[in-house]
Amino acid sequence: MPASPEFVLLCQSQIAALTQGLGAALSVVYLTDDPTAGGDADLTPVAAYPEEAVDWSQEQILRLLSGGPSGTPLPPRRLLADAERSPAYLPNPASTPRQSDRPPETPDPTSQSAAEPAAEPGLYSQKIVLPLVYEGMMMGLLVTACSDCLWGEQEQSQVEHIAQTLAIARLLDQRSQWAEFELHQRQVLQSQQRDQMDDLLHQFRNPLTAVRTFGKLLLRRVQPEDENRTVAEGIVRESDRLQDLLRQFDTLIDLDPASLPEASPASPPRDAEVRSGGSPPLALPSQAVPTSLEPRSVTGQMQIEALDLAAVVAPLVSSASAIAQERGLTLQTELPPDLPFVRGDRRALQEVLNNLLDNALKYTPSGGIVRLIGGIERELDGQTQQAIAILDTGPGIPKADFEHLFERHFRGVQSQGEIPGTGLGLAIARDLISQMQGEIQVFSPADESGLIEPSTLPGTAFLVWLPIHVASQD
Repeated sequence: MPASPEFVLLCQSQIAALTQGLGAALSVVYLTDDPTAGGDADLTPVAAYPEEAVDWSQEQILRLLSGGPSGTPLPPRRLLADAERSPAYLPNPASTPRQSDRPPETPDPTSQSAAEPAAEPGLYSQKIVLPLVYEGMMMGLLVTACSDCLWGEQEQSQVEHIAQTLAIARLLDQRSQWAEFELHQRQVLQSQQRDQMDDLLHQFRNPLTAVRTFGKLLLRRVQPEDENRTVAEGIVRESDRLQDLLRQFDTLIDLDPASLPEASPASPPRDAEVRSGGSPPLALPSQAVPTSLEPRSVTGQMQIEALDLAAVVAPLVSSASAIAQERGLTLQTELPPDLPFVRGDRRALQEVLNNLLDNALKYTPSGGIVRLIGGIERELDGQTQQAIAILDTGPGIPKADFEHLFERHFRGVQSQGEIPGTGLGLAIARDLISQMQGEIQVFSPADESGLIEPSTLPGTAFLVWLPIHVASQD
Protein backbone atom coordinates (compact mmCIF):
# COMPACT_ATOMS: atom_id res chain seq x y z
CA MET A 1 0.00 0.00 0.00
CA PRO A 2 1.62 3.28 -1.08
CA ALA A 3 2.25 6.01 1.44
CA SER A 4 -0.31 8.79 1.58
CA PRO A 5 0.75 12.40 0.91
CA GLU A 6 0.12 13.13 4.60
CA PHE A 7 2.55 10.42 5.70
CA VAL A 8 5.20 11.63 3.25
CA LEU A 9 4.76 15.14 4.63
CA LEU A 10 5.27 13.81 8.17
CA CYS A 11 8.44 11.99 7.06
CA GLN A 12 9.77 15.21 5.56
CA SER A 13 9.08 17.12 8.78
CA GLN A 14 10.89 14.47 10.84
CA ILE A 15 13.84 14.54 8.46
CA ALA A 16 13.89 18.33 8.84
CA ALA A 17 14.03 17.84 12.62
CA LEU A 18 17.01 15.52 12.19
CA THR A 19 18.74 17.96 9.87
CA GLN A 20 18.09 21.22 11.68
CA GLY A 21 17.95 19.95 15.26
CA LEU A 22 20.59 17.22 15.29
CA GLY A 23 22.78 18.23 12.37
CA ALA A 24 22.15 15.11 10.30
CA ALA A 25 23.85 15.29 6.92
CA LEU A 26 21.98 12.33 5.42
CA SER A 27 18.53 10.92 6.25
CA VAL A 28 16.31 8.53 4.31
CA VAL A 29 12.95 6.98 5.24
CA TYR A 30 12.20 3.65 3.57
CA LEU A 31 8.99 1.62 3.52
CA THR A 32 8.80 -2.15 3.05
CA ASP A 33 6.59 -3.66 0.37
CA ASP A 34 5.45 -6.45 2.72
CA PRO A 35 5.52 -6.06 6.52
CA THR A 36 5.54 -9.86 6.93
CA ALA A 37 8.55 -10.52 4.68
CA GLY A 38 11.23 -9.45 7.17
CA GLY A 39 14.70 -9.13 5.69
CA ASP A 40 13.46 -10.30 2.27
CA ALA A 41 11.18 -7.31 1.78
CA ASP A 42 11.93 -4.67 -0.82
CA LEU A 43 12.56 -1.12 0.35
CA THR A 44 11.10 1.99 -1.23
CA PRO A 45 12.42 5.44 -0.23
CA VAL A 46 9.64 7.99 0.41
CA ALA A 47 11.54 11.00 1.83
CA ALA A 48 15.19 12.01 2.13
CA TYR A 49 17.70 14.74 2.87
CA PRO A 50 19.29 15.84 0.69
CA GLU A 51 16.22 15.46 -1.54
CA GLU A 52 18.13 13.75 -4.34
CA ALA A 53 18.99 10.92 -1.95
CA VAL A 54 15.46 9.58 -2.41
CA ASP A 55 16.58 8.41 -5.87
CA TRP A 56 19.81 6.79 -4.70
CA SER A 57 20.03 3.02 -4.60
CA GLN A 58 20.54 1.09 -1.37
CA GLU A 59 24.02 0.13 -2.55
CA GLN A 60 24.88 3.79 -3.09
CA ILE A 61 23.64 4.67 0.40
CA LEU A 62 25.63 1.82 1.90
CA ARG A 63 28.84 2.90 0.18
CA LEU A 64 28.35 6.45 1.40
CA LEU A 65 27.85 5.22 4.93
CA SER A 66 30.80 2.85 4.88
CA GLY A 67 33.14 5.07 2.88
CA GLY A 68 34.09 2.07 0.75
CA PRO A 69 35.21 2.37 -2.90
CA SER A 70 32.55 2.47 -5.61
CA GLY A 71 33.49 -0.96 -6.87
CA THR A 72 33.02 -2.72 -3.55
CA PRO A 73 30.37 -5.44 -3.96
CA LEU A 74 27.48 -5.22 -1.52
CA PRO A 75 24.73 -7.82 -1.01
CA PRO A 76 21.16 -6.74 -1.91
CA ARG A 77 18.79 -5.57 0.87
CA ARG A 78 21.70 -5.24 3.28
CA LEU A 79 20.12 -2.19 4.91
CA LEU A 80 17.13 -4.20 6.06
CA ALA A 81 19.23 -7.20 7.06
CA ASP A 82 21.58 -5.02 9.12
CA ALA A 83 18.64 -3.31 10.79
CA GLU A 84 17.15 -6.68 11.79
CA ARG A 85 20.47 -7.83 13.18
CA SER A 86 21.44 -4.60 14.91
CA PRO A 87 19.27 -1.48 15.25
CA ALA A 88 22.17 0.96 14.73
CA TYR A 89 25.59 1.18 13.15
CA LEU A 90 28.40 1.93 15.54
CA PRO A 91 30.02 5.38 15.40
CA ASN A 92 33.41 5.99 13.87
CA PRO A 93 35.80 6.24 16.91
CA ALA A 94 38.06 8.60 14.95
CA SER A 95 35.36 11.28 14.87
CA THR A 96 35.12 14.31 17.13
CA PRO A 97 32.13 14.33 19.52
CA ARG A 98 29.69 17.20 19.63
CA GLN A 99 31.04 19.70 22.17
CA SER A 100 27.71 20.27 23.89
CA ASP A 101 27.23 16.59 24.67
CA ARG A 102 29.05 14.09 26.74
CA PRO A 103 30.86 11.77 24.35
CA PRO A 104 29.53 8.24 24.39
CA GLU A 105 31.67 5.51 25.77
CA THR A 106 33.96 3.95 23.21
CA PRO A 107 32.76 0.41 22.45
CA ASP A 108 35.04 -2.39 23.45
CA PRO A 109 36.15 -4.02 20.20
CA THR A 110 36.44 -7.38 21.98
CA SER A 111 32.74 -7.32 22.77
CA GLN A 112 31.65 -7.08 19.11
CA SER A 113 30.59 -10.21 17.32
CA ALA A 114 32.11 -11.15 14.01
CA ALA A 115 28.77 -10.44 12.32
CA GLU A 116 28.72 -6.84 13.59
CA PRO A 117 32.05 -5.15 12.75
CA ALA A 118 32.59 -1.50 13.61
CA ALA A 119 31.86 0.93 10.78
CA GLU A 120 34.81 1.81 8.65
CA PRO A 121 36.02 5.40 8.63
CA GLY A 122 34.27 7.31 5.88
CA LEU A 123 32.44 10.45 4.95
CA TYR A 124 30.02 10.17 7.88
CA SER A 125 31.30 9.95 11.44
CA GLN A 126 28.17 8.27 12.79
CA LYS A 127 25.48 6.30 11.07
CA ILE A 128 22.24 4.94 12.52
CA VAL A 129 19.83 2.52 10.87
CA LEU A 130 16.62 1.99 12.82
CA PRO A 131 13.73 -0.27 11.81
CA LEU A 132 10.18 1.12 11.82
CA VAL A 133 8.62 -1.64 13.86
CA TYR A 134 5.20 -1.94 15.45
CA GLU A 135 3.82 -5.11 17.03
CA GLY A 136 6.61 -7.14 15.48
CA MET A 137 5.89 -5.89 11.97
CA MET A 138 8.78 -4.20 10.18
CA MET A 139 7.21 -1.46 8.09
CA GLY A 140 10.34 0.38 7.02
CA LEU A 141 13.68 1.88 7.97
CA LEU A 142 15.09 5.18 9.10
CA VAL A 143 18.66 5.72 7.91
CA THR A 144 20.46 8.80 9.19
CA ALA A 145 24.05 9.93 9.57
CA CYS A 146 26.02 12.94 10.75
CA SER A 147 29.52 14.15 9.78
CA ASP A 148 32.32 15.59 11.92
CA CYS A 149 30.48 14.85 15.17
CA LEU A 150 29.13 12.14 17.42
CA TRP A 151 25.61 11.94 18.79
CA GLY A 152 25.36 11.48 22.50
CA GLU A 153 22.75 9.42 24.30
CA GLN A 154 20.26 12.26 24.21
CA GLU A 155 20.51 12.68 20.43
CA GLN A 156 20.38 8.92 19.88
CA SER A 157 17.23 8.80 22.01
CA GLN A 158 15.69 11.54 19.87
CA VAL A 159 16.49 9.57 16.70
CA GLU A 160 14.87 6.48 18.20
CA HIS A 161 11.83 8.55 19.14
CA ILE A 162 11.54 9.78 15.57
CA ALA A 163 11.71 6.19 14.30
CA GLN A 164 8.95 5.17 16.72
CA THR A 165 6.84 8.13 15.62
CA LEU A 166 7.22 7.15 11.98
CA ALA A 167 6.35 3.51 12.74
CA ILE A 168 3.12 4.48 14.50
CA ALA A 169 2.31 7.02 11.80
CA ARG A 170 2.79 4.38 9.10
CA LEU A 171 0.44 2.04 10.94
CA LEU A 172 -2.21 4.76 11.24
CA ASP A 173 -1.67 5.68 7.59
CA GLN A 174 -2.31 2.10 6.49
CA ARG A 175 -5.35 1.79 8.73
CA SER A 176 -6.72 5.07 7.39
CA GLN A 177 -6.27 3.94 3.80
CA TRP A 178 -7.90 0.59 4.52
CA ALA A 179 -10.80 2.37 6.24
CA GLU A 180 -11.28 4.57 3.18
CA PHE A 181 -11.05 1.54 0.91
CA GLU A 182 -13.59 -0.42 2.95
CA LEU A 183 -15.91 2.59 3.02
CA HIS A 184 -15.64 2.92 -0.74
CA GLN A 185 -16.35 -0.80 -1.22
CA ARG A 186 -19.35 -0.63 1.09
CA GLN A 187 -20.69 2.39 -0.77
CA VAL A 188 -20.32 0.56 -4.07
CA LEU A 189 -22.01 -2.50 -2.60
CA GLN A 190 -24.81 -0.39 -1.14
CA SER A 191 -25.31 1.45 -4.41
CA GLN A 192 -25.50 -1.80 -6.39
CA GLN A 193 -27.89 -3.36 -3.90
CA ARG A 194 -29.99 -0.22 -4.04
CA ASP A 195 -30.11 -0.28 -7.84
CA GLN A 196 -31.09 -3.95 -7.90
CA MET A 197 -33.80 -3.34 -5.32
CA ASP A 198 -35.11 -0.39 -7.32
CA ASP A 199 -35.17 -2.53 -10.45
CA LEU A 200 -37.04 -5.36 -8.74
CA LEU A 201 -39.58 -2.97 -7.26
CA HIS A 202 -40.15 -1.38 -10.64
CA GLN A 203 -40.63 -4.76 -12.30
CA PHE A 204 -43.02 -5.75 -9.53
CA ARG A 205 -45.36 -2.89 -10.42
CA ASN A 206 -46.13 -4.05 -13.96
CA PRO A 207 -47.48 -7.54 -13.19
CA LEU A 208 -49.26 -6.13 -10.13
CA THR A 209 -51.05 -3.59 -12.32
CA ALA A 210 -52.05 -6.35 -14.73
CA VAL A 211 -53.37 -8.58 -11.92
CA ARG A 212 -55.33 -5.69 -10.45
CA THR A 213 -56.83 -4.86 -13.87
CA PHE A 214 -57.77 -8.48 -14.57
CA GLY A 215 -59.43 -8.62 -11.15
CA LYS A 216 -61.51 -5.52 -11.89
CA LEU A 217 -62.58 -6.84 -15.29
CA LEU A 218 -63.51 -10.16 -13.76
CA LEU A 219 -65.47 -8.42 -11.04
CA ARG A 220 -67.52 -6.57 -13.67
CA ARG A 221 -68.44 -9.80 -15.42
CA VAL A 222 -69.42 -11.76 -12.34
CA GLN A 223 -73.01 -11.35 -11.18
CA PRO A 224 -73.60 -10.34 -7.56
CA GLU A 225 -75.20 -13.69 -6.77
CA ASP A 226 -72.30 -15.68 -8.31
CA GLU A 227 -70.27 -17.54 -5.67
CA ASN A 228 -67.09 -16.57 -7.53
CA ARG A 229 -67.70 -12.88 -6.96
CA THR A 230 -65.95 -13.03 -3.57
CA VAL A 231 -62.91 -14.46 -5.32
CA ALA A 232 -62.82 -11.54 -7.77
CA GLU A 233 -63.35 -9.08 -4.95
CA GLY A 234 -60.48 -10.70 -3.06
CA ILE A 235 -58.15 -10.32 -6.08
CA VAL A 236 -58.93 -6.60 -6.35
CA ARG A 237 -58.72 -6.05 -2.60
CA GLU A 238 -55.36 -7.78 -2.18
CA SER A 239 -53.99 -6.04 -5.31
CA ASP A 240 -54.92 -2.68 -3.80
CA ARG A 241 -53.24 -3.74 -0.56
CA LEU A 242 -50.06 -4.73 -2.40
CA GLN A 243 -49.99 -1.39 -4.20
CA ASP A 244 -50.32 0.43 -0.89
CA LEU A 245 -47.50 -1.65 0.62
CA LEU A 246 -45.37 -0.92 -2.44
CA ARG A 247 -45.86 2.83 -2.00
CA GLN A 248 -44.88 2.53 1.67
CA PHE A 249 -41.78 0.57 0.74
CA ASP A 250 -40.76 3.24 -1.78
CA THR A 251 -41.01 5.86 0.93
CA LEU A 252 -39.11 3.71 3.42
CA ILE A 253 -36.04 3.07 1.29
CA ASP A 254 -35.91 6.67 -0.06
CA LEU A 255 -35.10 6.19 -3.71
CA ASP A 256 -33.03 9.39 -3.95
CA PRO A 257 -29.44 8.27 -4.84
CA ALA A 258 -28.07 11.64 -3.67
CA SER A 259 -28.43 10.40 -0.11
CA LEU A 260 -25.34 8.24 -0.59
CA PRO A 261 -22.07 9.98 0.42
CA GLU A 262 -19.50 10.56 -2.26
CA ALA A 263 -16.88 7.82 -2.51
CA SER A 264 -13.27 8.90 -2.29
CA PRO A 265 -11.80 9.05 -5.81
CA ALA A 266 -8.41 7.91 -4.49
CA SER A 267 -8.77 4.34 -3.29
CA PRO A 268 -6.01 1.91 -2.33
CA PRO A 269 -5.07 -0.40 -5.18
CA ARG A 270 -6.92 -3.67 -5.60
CA ASP A 271 -3.72 -5.70 -5.28
CA ALA A 272 -3.42 -4.48 -1.70
CA GLU A 273 -6.79 -5.97 -0.86
CA VAL A 274 -5.80 -9.59 -0.46
CA ARG A 275 -2.91 -10.98 1.52
CA SER A 276 -2.38 -14.60 2.50
CA GLY A 277 -5.74 -16.05 3.45
CA GLY A 278 -7.59 -13.06 1.97
CA SER A 279 -7.01 -10.80 4.98
CA PRO A 280 -5.42 -7.34 5.23
CA PRO A 281 -1.86 -7.05 6.55
CA LEU A 282 -1.46 -8.11 10.18
CA ALA A 283 -0.74 -4.54 11.27
CA LEU A 284 -4.22 -3.56 10.05
CA PRO A 285 -7.75 -4.35 11.24
CA SER A 286 -8.64 -7.95 10.49
CA GLN A 287 -12.23 -7.52 9.29
CA ALA A 288 -12.88 -8.77 5.80
CA VAL A 289 -13.23 -6.31 2.96
CA PRO A 290 -16.67 -6.52 1.29
CA THR A 291 -16.68 -7.49 -2.35
CA SER A 292 -18.85 -5.74 -4.88
CA LEU A 293 -21.81 -7.40 -6.54
CA GLU A 294 -21.52 -8.65 -10.07
CA PRO A 295 -23.76 -6.58 -12.34
CA ARG A 296 -26.94 -8.48 -13.17
CA SER A 297 -30.19 -7.54 -14.79
CA VAL A 298 -33.54 -7.98 -13.08
CA THR A 299 -34.14 -10.97 -15.36
CA GLY A 300 -31.05 -12.86 -14.15
CA GLN A 301 -28.29 -14.08 -16.44
CA MET A 302 -28.75 -13.37 -20.13
CA GLN A 303 -29.54 -16.31 -22.42
CA ILE A 304 -29.15 -15.04 -25.97
CA GLU A 305 -31.11 -17.08 -28.48
CA ALA A 306 -33.27 -16.79 -31.59
CA LEU A 307 -36.57 -15.13 -30.67
CA ASP A 308 -39.92 -15.10 -32.44
CA LEU A 309 -41.15 -11.54 -31.87
CA ALA A 310 -44.79 -12.54 -32.26
CA ALA A 311 -44.45 -15.14 -29.50
CA VAL A 312 -42.59 -12.70 -27.28
CA VAL A 313 -45.20 -9.97 -27.71
CA ALA A 314 -48.37 -12.11 -27.45
CA PRO A 315 -48.63 -12.32 -23.62
CA LEU A 316 -47.72 -8.64 -23.29
CA VAL A 317 -50.49 -7.64 -25.69
CA SER A 318 -52.97 -9.71 -23.70
CA SER A 319 -52.18 -7.86 -20.47
CA ALA A 320 -51.91 -4.47 -22.19
CA SER A 321 -55.29 -4.93 -23.87
CA ALA A 322 -56.97 -5.42 -20.52
CA ILE A 323 -55.27 -2.32 -19.08
CA ALA A 324 -56.14 -0.28 -22.18
CA GLN A 325 -59.78 -1.33 -21.93
CA GLU A 326 -59.93 -0.39 -18.26
CA ARG A 327 -58.42 3.05 -18.98
CA GLY A 328 -60.49 3.84 -22.05
CA LEU A 329 -57.63 3.50 -24.55
CA THR A 330 -57.30 1.78 -27.91
CA LEU A 331 -54.44 -0.68 -28.36
CA GLN A 332 -53.53 -1.42 -31.98
CA THR A 333 -51.12 -4.23 -32.87
CA GLU A 334 -49.50 -4.35 -36.31
CA LEU A 335 -47.21 -7.37 -36.61
CA PRO A 336 -46.70 -8.72 -40.14
CA PRO A 337 -46.72 -12.51 -40.49
CA ASP A 338 -43.47 -14.46 -40.83
CA LEU A 339 -41.28 -11.91 -39.07
CA PRO A 340 -37.60 -12.91 -39.06
CA PHE A 341 -36.25 -14.04 -35.72
CA VAL A 342 -34.05 -11.69 -33.70
CA ARG A 343 -31.16 -12.36 -31.31
CA GLY A 344 -31.91 -11.65 -27.67
CA ASP A 345 -33.00 -12.86 -24.27
CA ARG A 346 -36.73 -13.63 -24.05
CA ARG A 347 -37.34 -12.48 -20.49
CA ALA A 348 -35.21 -9.36 -20.88
CA LEU A 349 -36.96 -8.34 -24.11
CA GLN A 350 -40.36 -8.87 -22.51
CA GLU A 351 -39.30 -6.65 -19.60
CA VAL A 352 -38.22 -3.93 -22.02
CA LEU A 353 -41.41 -4.00 -24.09
CA ASN A 354 -43.52 -4.29 -20.94
CA ASN A 355 -41.90 -1.14 -19.53
CA LEU A 356 -42.46 0.79 -22.76
CA LEU A 357 -46.06 -0.39 -23.08
CA ASP A 358 -46.71 0.48 -19.44
CA ASN A 359 -45.38 4.02 -19.99
CA ALA A 360 -47.47 4.46 -23.14
CA LEU A 361 -50.64 3.29 -21.39
CA LYS A 362 -49.89 5.33 -18.29
CA TYR A 363 -49.22 8.68 -19.99
CA THR A 364 -51.78 8.50 -22.79
CA PRO A 365 -55.03 10.22 -21.78
CA SER A 366 -58.37 8.43 -22.02
CA GLY A 367 -59.56 8.13 -25.62
CA GLY A 368 -56.01 7.96 -26.95
CA ILE A 369 -54.29 5.30 -29.04
CA VAL A 370 -51.28 3.08 -28.29
CA ARG A 371 -49.78 1.27 -31.27
CA LEU A 372 -47.34 -1.65 -31.42
CA ILE A 373 -45.71 -1.99 -34.83
CA GLY A 374 -43.30 -4.66 -36.10
CA GLY A 375 -41.53 -5.48 -39.35
CA ILE A 376 -39.14 -2.49 -39.33
CA GLU A 377 -35.62 -3.21 -40.63
CA ARG A 378 -32.35 -1.35 -41.16
CA GLU A 379 -28.71 -2.00 -42.00
CA LEU A 380 -26.16 -0.82 -39.42
CA ASP A 381 -22.42 -1.52 -39.63
CA GLY A 382 -23.02 -4.40 -42.02
CA GLN A 383 -25.62 -5.99 -39.73
CA THR A 384 -29.35 -6.29 -40.39
CA GLN A 385 -31.48 -5.23 -37.45
CA GLN A 386 -35.19 -5.40 -36.79
CA ALA A 387 -37.23 -3.08 -34.60
CA ILE A 388 -40.51 -3.24 -32.79
CA ALA A 389 -42.04 0.20 -32.19
CA ILE A 390 -44.41 1.43 -29.49
CA LEU A 391 -46.18 4.70 -30.22
CA ASP A 392 -48.72 6.70 -28.24
CA THR A 393 -50.80 9.85 -28.53
CA GLY A 394 -49.76 11.23 -25.16
CA PRO A 395 -48.31 14.65 -24.33
CA GLY A 396 -44.85 13.80 -25.69
CA ILE A 397 -41.43 14.42 -24.20
CA PRO A 398 -39.87 17.90 -24.07
CA LYS A 399 -36.60 18.20 -25.99
CA ALA A 400 -34.93 19.47 -22.82
CA ASP A 401 -35.51 16.05 -21.20
CA PHE A 402 -33.91 14.02 -23.99
CA GLU A 403 -30.34 14.36 -22.69
CA HIS A 404 -31.22 12.72 -19.35
CA LEU A 405 -34.07 10.51 -20.52
CA PHE A 406 -32.33 7.20 -19.82
CA GLU A 407 -30.76 8.20 -16.50
CA ARG A 408 -31.87 6.35 -13.40
CA HIS A 409 -34.55 8.16 -11.37
CA PHE A 410 -34.91 10.94 -13.96
CA ARG A 411 -38.54 11.84 -14.68
CA GLY A 412 -38.16 15.30 -16.12
CA VAL A 413 -41.41 17.14 -16.66
CA GLN A 414 -43.38 14.11 -15.48
CA SER A 415 -42.09 14.61 -11.94
CA GLN A 416 -44.35 17.68 -11.76
CA GLY A 417 -47.47 15.71 -12.70
CA GLU A 418 -49.84 13.53 -10.72
CA ILE A 419 -48.88 10.23 -12.32
CA PRO A 420 -46.59 8.29 -9.93
CA GLY A 421 -43.32 6.78 -11.10
CA THR A 422 -39.70 6.14 -10.17
CA GLY A 423 -37.88 7.12 -13.37
CA LEU A 424 -36.39 3.62 -13.71
CA GLY A 425 -38.28 2.04 -16.60
CA LEU A 426 -36.30 3.60 -19.45
CA ALA A 427 -32.96 3.14 -17.65
CA ILE A 428 -33.69 -0.56 -17.14
CA ALA A 429 -34.86 -0.93 -20.74
CA ARG A 430 -31.71 0.65 -22.20
CA ASP A 431 -29.40 -1.46 -20.00
CA LEU A 432 -31.12 -4.68 -21.01
CA ILE A 433 -31.13 -3.84 -24.72
CA SER A 434 -27.46 -2.83 -24.56
CA GLN A 435 -26.63 -6.24 -23.09
CA MET A 436 -28.38 -7.79 -26.11
CA GLN A 437 -26.27 -5.67 -28.53
CA GLY A 438 -29.31 -3.61 -29.47
CA GLU A 439 -30.43 0.02 -29.31
CA ILE A 440 -33.46 2.06 -28.24
CA GLN A 441 -34.46 5.13 -30.24
CA VAL A 442 -36.98 7.70 -29.07
CA PHE A 443 -38.90 10.24 -31.14
CA SER A 444 -41.17 12.96 -29.83
CA PRO A 445 -43.36 14.06 -31.55
CA ALA A 446 -44.04 10.50 -32.63
CA ASP A 447 -44.41 11.38 -36.33
CA GLU A 448 -40.66 12.17 -36.45
CA SER A 449 -40.13 8.41 -36.49
CA GLY A 450 -41.62 8.25 -39.99
CA LEU A 451 -43.92 5.42 -38.95
CA ILE A 452 -47.12 7.47 -38.84
CA GLU A 453 -48.59 10.41 -40.69
CA PRO A 454 -48.01 13.90 -39.26
CA SER A 455 -50.45 14.63 -36.46
CA THR A 456 -51.46 17.48 -34.23
CA LEU A 457 -51.02 15.17 -31.26
CA PRO A 458 -47.40 15.11 -30.06
CA GLY A 459 -47.12 11.56 -28.82
CA THR A 460 -43.93 9.54 -28.42
CA ALA A 461 -42.41 6.68 -30.40
CA PHE A 462 -39.88 4.18 -29.01
CA LEU A 463 -38.08 1.84 -31.40
CA VAL A 464 -36.33 -1.21 -29.95
CA TRP A 465 -33.67 -2.51 -32.34
CA LEU A 466 -32.15 -6.00 -32.14
CA PRO A 467 -29.94 -7.91 -34.60
CA ILE A 468 -31.74 -10.35 -36.85
CA HIS A 469 -30.87 -13.97 -36.19
CA VAL A 470 -28.68 -15.64 -38.80
CA ALA A 471 -28.80 -19.43 -39.11
CA SER A 472 -24.96 -19.66 -38.99
CA GLN A 473 -25.06 -18.22 -35.44
CA ASP A 474 -26.55 -21.44 -34.05
